[in-house]
Amino acid sequence: MSKKLNSLEELSNIKFDDLAPDPDAISKSEHEFQAQELEAHFSNKGRAGKTITLIKGFQGNTKELKLLAKKLKQTIGVGGSIKNGEIIIQGNYREQLIQILTKMGHLVKRIGG
Repeated sequence: MSKKLNSLEELSNIKFDDLAPDPDAISKSEHEFQAQELEAHFSNKGRAGKTITLIKGFQGNTKELKLLAKKLKQTIGVGGSIKNGEIIIQGNYREQLIQILTKMGHLVKRIGG
């Protein structure tokens, strides 16, 4: 039977051999998006006056779209969703989204207001 740990110092001294990183975790964290031409829209129509930012024009499968949306939402710290191939971000974060997407290598057009 193993010895009981009484402090965090003893815990830090434990050595684990033959551990390999999870290949799925590596591929998710290092996922690169193909550079694309996207459009950043601002809208509040049909949403009871609530402001949203739409990202349109993404070409790719649904999984890649979900990963991009998740990255954008986590970076800004807001909610959002995906509908009809468009990323919907709650609030007016168009300028921040344009900066983030440009750093990722995308060409982003500002559409409207």
